[in-house]
Amino acid sequence: MKAVLLEKHEEFAVITLNRPAAMNALSRELRSQFVAAFEDCSADERVRVVIITGNGKAFCAGFDLKELSSGESNNAAEEADNAMAQAMMAFRGPIIGAVNGHAITGGFEMALACDVLIASENARFADTHARVGMLPGWGLSQKLPRLIGISRAKEISFTGNPIFATQAYEWGLVNSVVSADELLEAACKLARDMCSCVPHILVQYKSLIDEGFSMPYDQALLWEESKGIESAKQAAATMIASRKDTVFDRGRLEKDMG
Repeated sequence: MKAVLLEKHEEFAVITLNRPAAMNALSRELRSQFVAAFEDCSADERVRVVIITGNGKAFCAGFDLKELSSGESNNAAEEADNAMAQAMMAFRGPIIGAVNGHAITGGFEMALACDVLIASENARFADTHARVGMLPGWGLSQKLPRLIGISRAKEISFTGNPIFATQAYEWGLVNSVVSADELLEAACKLARDMCSCVPHILVQYKSLIDEGFSMPYDQALLWEESKGIESAKQAAATMIASRKDTVFDRGRLEKDMG
């Protein structure tokens, strides 16, 4: 049985973590297949949006602690934090996290690496890094405070206690909460809505938001202005070229009719 499933639909793809008996824990095999799935999507120009979800009761339970304790994967933390993160970052389009159940530690970090999160009513999030005895390396300590506020983020990370779907929504961690049987349908609808946008603008808009978010506000405004002017010029040039083609086509038609 494959640890990661990749299914392509029209202009988007669904990547499903498929180790339900192990709560989709990040084994070496799963990590490798996850990276390969994202590389496939990045190389396929038809795939404009990716949805990540889990099979079974969990979204992802984080590191495979059995594999770690066995000594079979001494560099598991490095592989999970770097290779998987880099594979997601290399995909230029939006990534939707459809969180079906437990998103714990490394699974929580994976969720935060998505652009938009939809949670089922069964979802719960927990950061157990401090309990396990390690620090995060996939951006959790920086992203979570920016999403829900520093005090709430500290509560989650310093206790390891879970927050459930409704609270995650109230705190601004997830965009919406739906019933478990509606989760994937809701994620697919959102993906189709995104795919209805102009392809290159969708990619550029993601970059505009992500890069600007890391800048001071005044610098980010200047960044947006420069990109907006550049985009307007490109749109104008495209429109002029289109009008020229229309004029030429009309002229050829009139000549043929004459």
